[in-house]
Amino acid sequence: MEKFLNAIRNMMNVPDLRKRIVFTLAMLAVYRLGAHITAPGINKERLEMLWGEVGMTLLGVLDLFSGGNFRTISIFALGVTPYITSSIILQLMTVVSPQLKKLQEEGEMGRQKINQYTRYLTVGLCALQTTFVARWLQINGVGDPGWGFMLSTILTLTTGTIFVMWLGEQITERGVGNGISLLIFVGIVIGLPRGVAQVLERVRSGDTLATLGVIVMVAVLVALIAFIVFIESARRKVPISYARRQIGRQVLGGQQTYLPIKINMGGVIPVIFAASVLAMPQTVLQFVPYDPNNPTSWASRIHSFFQQFHGGDPYYELLYMALIIFFTFFYITIIFNVEEVADNLRKHGGFIPGIRPGKSTAEYLNTIVTRLTTVGAIYLAFVAFVPQLMLNGFKVGRLPVIGQTLDAFFSTTPGLSWIPTGMGYQFYFGGTSLLILVGVAMDTAAQVEAQLIMRNYEGFMGPGGRPMRGRRP
Repeated sequence: MEKFLNAIRNMMNVPDLRKRIVFTLAMLAVYRLGAHITAPGINKERLEMLWGEVGMTLLGVLDLFSGGNFRTISIFALGVTPYITSSIILQLMTVVSPQLKKLQEEGEMGRQKINQYTRYLTVGLCALQTTFVARWLQINGVGDPGWGFMLSTILTLTTGTIFVMWLGEQITERGVGNGISLLIFVGIVIGLPRGVAQVLERVRSGDTLATLGVIVMVAVLVALIAFIVFIESARRKVPISYARRQIGRQVLGGQQTYLPIKINMGGVIPVIFAASVLAMPQTVLQFVPYDPNNPTSWASRIHSFFQQFHGGDPYYELLYMALIIFFTFFYITIIFNVEEVADNLRKHGGFIPGIRPGKSTAEYLNTIVTRLTTVGAIYLAFVAFVPQLMLNGFKVGRLPVIGQTLDAFFSTTPGLSWIPTGMGYQFYFGGTSLLILVGVAMDTAAQVEAQLIMRNYEGFMGPGGRPMRGRRP
């Protein structure tokens, strides 16, 4: 704790870093202020009733990344989701588009051009998404059926998203940390006090089992955060050597370095993809009519199945984890091209000791990346599953053949009776949220520490925050 407090003092002692932190906090405050301004023409009572019906659809995933703004249809309702979607689309397009691939390899100028394309695509996606949102609000009686409401909603939400995108870029450029990630972080953190208050209310009831449940949940939460920090910090260091080259009278190279490869290179993106795919059936079924008085029809059977297809359902959870593993491998093959890395090493005179440059290096790196990705995929699936198990349980009764037997066993066994039903706490605690919170916090802390060390101060992990001795000339 003393090291942390010393690091905080050092942050305040550096004028430039202090200005950056104050600027970041001011921009985040503006973002939260806009979250309380509702778009014009919204029927709030009808909107609250509607969310009770669609909370488990794709709209619920959208609300998570908008920081709860979509639930209230504020002027920042879409948040940074269109910008993230545009970034992912362009990142995937670099694989199939030679022009974008060439831009990506042009350095800073190419990166600026791709960022410009990302902004244009964000505006286009906003216009498209807000059209569907406005129409959805009209169909469900949340807004007026006329063209005036639709046009005002499209204009308001699109402008709000562009402003949020600008806020994120300003934080990245003039503040501390990644602006877009921090906006998502703040949107999730803002709901934590409400979740904590709900849990404390259960504890105040005096129920011994409820208190024990809270203690177990907090212990699992702390252990899970420590596990995430450990895995996110883990690197596989591949040794790289550079051959000596003589250019004129100057000798270059001959140094030893490492290529750090993260266990979880995909970050939280695979979890987002998996949650979005699983939310699509409920979203589509909102537009499929059925007769509840005819339970034998195919439409009624599909609706009946997917009404239970959510967190806690074994079919949902197993498919959820399988999709996370699939998307982890898929996304990493996009963002980490082993052949390109091997080719770049060869061009710069680098090689892995004991491995021939070129194809052999690519195969060696591919083996390492495959093993790390396997561990990372299992880690993401585990982190996403554990919170849902504690909150929603694992309804084994839905399993074929052995379902009823397992349900009877867990229900009658002391200490395991919570597994089919969960602990019953509506705590603001999910695997996706946790990964985002811990990941963004670690990245921001690392950037602040780098700023401190650059100015001859010890960071969060330094001994006592004493100034570092600079090198003598």
